[in-house]
Amino acid sequence: MTEVLFYHLTESTLEEALPPLLEKSVERGWRAVVQLGSEERRDALDAHLWTYRDDSFLAHGTEHERQPEHQPILLTCGESRANAAKIRFMVDGASPPDVSDYERAVFMFDGHDETQLEQARSHWRAMKAAGHQATYWQQTPERRWERKA
Repeated sequence: MTEVLFYHLTESTLEEALPPLLEKSVERGWRAVVQLGSEERRDALDAHLWTYRDDSFLAHGTEHERQPEHQPILLTCGESRANAAKIRFMVDGASPPDVSDYERAVFMFDGHDETQLEQARSHWRAMKAAGHQATYWQQTPERRWERKA
């Protein structure tokens, strides 16, 4: 059974909240896929992950680069899983493929975007109906994650 987590961004942007979660995934030895809603967002996140910290970067690639199967983190706008990822992140309202073969699926959505909120609610219902164990996490004012459901 896939563990499904919903992360409700209320205090941080995706660019602030996603890199630490990707770092933790890689530290666990997991390969990750990040599915974005558009090519423009994919390309912006691609650039951001190389420069988000002065002392570090996250090794990654996109679905269109050579040898995507070797990437610890793969950025995609589609259903690609070329790197045999154990965890899949869906952001910017991206519609998930079947997540049954993943250890974990993560939906991250902007709490200030009504469209993303509605999409997250729809994804929540679909994941629960599919029998996945889903949990809902919301940011506190201190930018920590607090489990709400």
